[in-house]
Amino acid sequence: MPDPLDTSAPGRPDPGRYAASLRLSVAPMMDWTDRECRVFHRLLAPHARLYTEMVHANAVVLGDRARLLGFDPVERPLALQLGGSEPAVLAQAARIGAEWGYDEINLNCGCPSDRVQAGRFGACLMREPALVADCVAAMAAAATVGGRRVPVTVKCRLGVDDEHDYDRFRGFVDAVAAAGCGAFVVHSRNAWLQGLSPKENREVPPLRYEWAWRLKRERPDLLVLVNGGIATLEQAQAQLQHADGVMLGRAAYHDPYELHRLDVALYGGELRERGALLRALRPYVERRLAEGVALKHITRHVLGLFHGRPGGRAFRQVLSEGAHRDGTGWELVERALAATEASRAAA
Repeated sequence: MPDPLDTSAPGRPDPGRYAASLRLSVAPMMDWTDRECRVFHRLLAPHARLYTEMVHANAVVLGDRARLLGFDPVERPLALQLGGSEPAVLAQAARIGAEWGYDEINLNCGCPSDRVQAGRFGACLMREPALVADCVAAMAAAATVGGRRVPVTVKCRLGVDDEHDYDRFRGFVDAVAAAGCGAFVVHSRNAWLQGLSPKENREVPPLRYEWAWRLKRERPDLLVLVNGGIATLEQAQAQLQHADGVMLGRAAYHDPYELHRLDVALYGGELRERGALLRALRPYVERRLAEGVALKHITRHVLGLFHGRPGGRAFRQVLSEGAHRDGTGWELVERALAATEASRAAA
């Protein structure tokens, strides 16, 4: 089985940093974890592994690659998540991702949305381990560029609908691992393909972390990351007693300062004040504004920075009301911070 953390080939980020990033990662989230979001998250969590939104393999092969695949070098270590179920197309997309400099190519076998199911990818692939194995084998063979082998990983569920058979789940993992996948991100719930919305699929099916823990015990050569319902340092530390890493989802987006706390607790360093963290983003924001990116596309990702704190509402209000206006620049962010500070002082 290939080493999923091969850092010996040229072009990798620092091997220690790449390996350490396994312990904490931020989940791919459609319409959320775009380039602007990831740069902000990297500022908050210098050591975590970041993932792109899911991109369909056909779009990578045929679409606007600069728009779909472009990223800032600061985002690394960075994984490209692909959707699809055609081995040949996924292989092309994996090769392109490797050429663009991604550090990992991840295949989505967990998304339950109707649109994804209609395209025969996402969570419905849990029922087709042989097909997923073919996809992974093709991707792994293609994702080597200039001597740099990019690992291929899989993000999956425990099963679909009312399937509650651990041996079936492990059989899926074993088939895919034999094809060349050495790391699995396990969203520790089933996915219901009918009757539940994507949001409900993240909340209604019960969490069964013990399946991921058991998988790690029984397959110690695999890297197992746990995803689903993890929102605090205490929860993350509990998972790390049993698994190689944790992946945060919407908690990292709605309360991004918690991501910063987690990074400091797991890797060391000092907590930085929220305003100081945001002001450190200014050079990037001004560069993107000069490139023609509207401020609203950046500030929508920082609205939760003062989540649960005095002044948080004022912060969100100033940014939400002003960021859509043409020509708006960094001064709006400073006004939002000032409003937040004023609200705290008056509390």
